[in-house]
Formats: sequence, structure tokens, C-alpha cells
Amino acid sequence: MQITAALAFSNVCVYLHRQPSMPAKKKPSTKPLTGAALIKEVCRRIRVARGYWDAHNNRACRGEREKAMALYETLSEAERNKVPQVLRVWLRYRSEKYFGDDRTPPGGGQ
Repeated sequence: MQITAALAFSNVCVYLHRQPSMPAKKKPSTKPLTGAALIKEVCRRIRVARGYWDAHNNRACRGEREKAMALYETLSEAERNKVPQVLRVWLRYRSEKYFGDDRTPPGGGQ
């Protein structure tokens, strides 16, 4: 639903557009990612997790890191080498130091 209105004031036209309040939902992809698309998605997820980490949003960081790790584990050795080293190091460092098995899970210390 789009409503367009034009108001004219002394030779100046102003157009007002009203967009739908919610965008259309995207259908989930049925085919899994492979090759370059998979590597790109892994890198994107690691960068998103890093952004959450820098913003001190640990819960969101943990969720994105887990998704990134799940995708990273599906990569072959050659594909893993195509992920930038900075991202690989960050993922490994955060995984072991802050989210490893020896750490208390969220909500577990209460």
C-alpha cells in the first residue's frame, strides 16, 4: 500500500511517500550454501559476532559465534584458508577463552 501526495507551495513541490510498516518476509533458501557463498557467509557471521563483542552484547555475540562456528566446521581445509586470518584468529581466540567448555554457560551461575 503506497500513498503519494503532492503539496505545492510557491512553485515548490514536496512529495510524501508512505511505505508499508513491515517489509515483506523473505522465504528461507532451501539449498545450502557452497563454495564462495559459504566462505562469504562465514566471514560475515564472524564480523557480525565481532561487532556484537565490541558493543559488549555478549548474548548476541555468543549466538552469532555459534552460527559462524557451525558453518566454519563445514568448510574444507582449503576453504578455511580462504577465510582471512584475522577472522580465524578472532573466532578461535574467543571460542577458547570466553565461550569454551570450561566457562560457565549463560544463566548457569545463578
